[in-house]
Amino acid sequence: MAGLVPPPPPTAAADTIPKPKEDEKVDYLNLPCPIPYEEIHREALMSLKPELFEGMRFDFTKGLNQRFSLSHSVFMGPTEVPSQSPETIKIPTAHYEFGANFIDPKLMLFGRIMTDGRLNARVKCDLSENLTLKANSQLTNEPHMSHGMVNFDYKGKDYRSQFQLGNGALFGANYIQSVTPHLALGGEVFWAGQHRKSGIGYAARYNTEKMVATGQVASTGMVALSYVQKVSDKVSLASDFMYNYMSRDVTASFGYDYILRQCRLRGKIDSNGTVAAFLEERLNMGLNFVLSAEGGIS
Repeated sequence: MAGLVPPPPPTAAADTIPKPKEDEKVDYLNLPCPIPYEEIHREALMSLKPELFEGMRFDFTKGLNQRFSLSHSVFMGPTEVPSQSPETIKIPTAHYEFGANFIDPKLMLFGRIMTDGRLNARVKCDLSENLTLKANSQLTNEPHMSHGMVNFDYKGKDYRSQFQLGNGALFGANYIQSVTPHLALGGEVFWAGQHRKSGIGYAARYNTEKMVATGQVASTGMVALSYVQKVSDKVSLASDFMYNYMSRDVTASFGYDYILRQCRLRGKIDSNGTVAAFLEERLNMGLNFVLSAEGGIS
């Protein structure tokens, strides 16, 4: 009779025993498309290298319709002037910048002109679903400081490629390929005809939901490493290491990026003793206030 008695039902404790997870198989035919090669350090640059300046700036953007808008920027702060003395001489200055923007799903045009005579223009045009044309230029009164660049970007299913043309007989090409869902590898070549210099470089990028690690090396002597840790949805910590094995220059820096409801605070400190902070606050719809400072620790 004992053999006919059914076994007791499983207990709740037995049901809560975690089952070992099976390793998810990677579908190498459906890997994600990586970010462009020139943006592999994007997250680190956002924290460590914002558009720093000394002073403050007001940015105002007024939309005229769904596609066209005008922008106004007022900058106030000191500017360094050339001097033969070892001491740095700064004079208070103020600049005004006027801009016009046209944004369409397949065409974007940006133009900026400043009171000191500088003119900047950028164009982004989607020639097809995968091919994009990008162009930027700067015109200035200073000799040999005007420049222009044209890029052709091709976006594949799990890769990106780019071809560059610039003034001074500058030619460049790069390619980046996803090899796993989190790892991408790429390379670049360039030729600067005006200076008779050429180079080749390689890069790797590993990213997850919480971190991004990148490495880049080039025949010009540059070695660049960066790491970004996402602490939360609003806080990120970043660090980078720059080394030139030809000039033996070494620089390491550490920074943070803190996003609040109406402002964004970024700062860094590097091995040269430079401390920088960058505060961008949204005062109203289309009106931003930017405060930036940079100094050295003696």
